[in-house]
Amino acid sequence: MATHVITGAGSGIGAAVARRLHERGDEIVLHARDAGRAKELAAALPGARTLVGDLADPGKLSWALSHQSLPDRVDSLLHIAGVVDLGPVGDLTPKTWINQLNVNLVAPAELTRLLLPQLRVAQGQVIFVNSGSGLNAHAGWAAYGASKHGLKALADALRQEEHANGVRVTSVYPGRTASPMQAKVHQQEGKEYDPAKWIDPESVATTILMALDLPRDAEVNDLTVRPGR
Repeated sequence: MATHVITGAGSGIGAAVARRLHERGDEIVLHARDAGRAKELAAALPGARTLVGDLADPGKLSWALSHQSLPDRVDSLLHIAGVVDLGPVGDLTPKTWINQLNVNLVAPAELTRLLLPQLRVAQGQVIFVNSGSGLNAHAGWAAYGASKHGLKALADALRQEEHANGVRVTSVYPGRTASPMQAKVHQQEGKEYDPAKWIDPESVATTILMALDLPRDAEVNDLTVRPGR
């Protein structure tokens, strides 16, 4: 039975991935920002384990995880959590920059560092759910795009560093996906939100599971997923 550590399992793509892995009988370890949220996630997927730590404060993740029971092996670490705050460069404050960089880039790097021993034992896989903004940033998306461009650099470097240890690294670049985050983006853009226009989170989950289940003779480095409508 494979063990998967998942961030962002509370909604959208993360919830779809967690449910699919849970349904097929894998062991899932769900990251939560606090104990209350961990209780909610565990109740939604009975038998799931949880890890608590605030991604917005990555400097404290090592301390937080040192006081919890970590799995002995990790077959996959799935970085799906993320935050977005739009705005032109002229209006973005350091707080806005730092929060997005912390949650979207520094925290994934730190969680990966902390769980690398278990990933190496399992010859596991790290999957970074990036964004189209990680390949091409548009006006108003500077801070978010910078965090996601950085996430691509993290994945590319990690892939080369860990190849000899048998750890696979995949970046997934979804286009706009129907989720609470997308609803927030539309609100910030001042646009009406119609989830039917965008990718179903289940479709992105399908691509992620494909990368996870690929036989060991191959590795998916980058997956771009765009709305089909």
